[in-house]
Amino acid sequence: MSEVILQVVGSGVLWGFIFVLSALGLTIIFGVMDICNFAHGDFLMMAMFLAFWLSVWPGLDPMLSLPIVAIAIALLGVATYWLLIRHVLKASGMAQIFVTFGLMIFLRGLAQALWGADYRSITDPLVQGSWNIMPNLSLSKPQVVAALCAIVATILVYLFMTKTRTGLALQAVSEDKDAASLMGIPVQKMYILAWIIGAGCVGIAGGLLSEFYYIYPEVGMVYGFLAFITVALGGFGSIKGVFYAGLIIGMVQALGGFFFGSAYQYLLVYGLYFVCVVVRPQGLMGRR
Repeated sequence: MSEVILQVVGSGVLWGFIFVLSALGLTIIFGVMDICNFAHGDFLMMAMFLAFWLSVWPGLDPMLSLPIVAIAIALLGVATYWLLIRHVLKASGMAQIFVTFGLMIFLRGLAQALWGADYRSITDPLVQGSWNIMPNLSLSKPQVVAALCAIVATILVYLFMTKTRTGLALQAVSEDKDAASLMGIPVQKMYILAWIIGAGCVGIAGGLLSEFYYIYPEVGMVYGFLAFITVALGGFGSIKGVFYAGLIIGMVQALGGFFFGSAYQYLLVYGLYFVCVVVRPQGLMGRR
């Protein structure tokens, strides 16, 4: 029994790192601009479809097409900011919500119109099989590689945000955009950069996920909700909080599915979020 639980925990940790990366961009955008991007999960869905079609033609495995996918979704983030978000920066919070919610509906409908509602998957991924770590413990190779890539990407983003002048400028804008502007920081460029990083992170997460998960237009709803819960549990705007929350959610989902059945794994995750809202609304490491 202990070996089985160890197997489940190992799988939960690997999923947790994917959740961390998918939620990282969301918390950066919110931290800098105080805007929740409800289309965040559908950015991930578009990244998965792009990775899939690049595997069909010109035959690039998602692991090899990852830079292309990340750049493409980052450009989608820039287009979203430039065409939509900048026009509602001074509008009410409800207007901002409707804009990103409308974008979510548009992207989901666009995916269904272009590719239908069928489930797709990468037929012959570059990374396959599993590693036998112990006699009774094996880990999926695609999940391990995806988790390692997610860890590297998260560390790079964290170092960028905390150790570079540009990253510190982003943090300054998140604290007080007016004071940052007076100090000579180009706030508009920082907003664009936040969307580049945020969309790029979820693009990488989508590319990694496409290696071993089904691709369909509604997949963004599942991972969009999980990203929001991860950010809320960790604390809006907190990179460290997202890291811890992602791992917690990954293990709760895996253990919940094992003990209560797969039908209840998301219910337990949502229940955990509800408890957090009641006990600590600002999240584990949130400041507001």
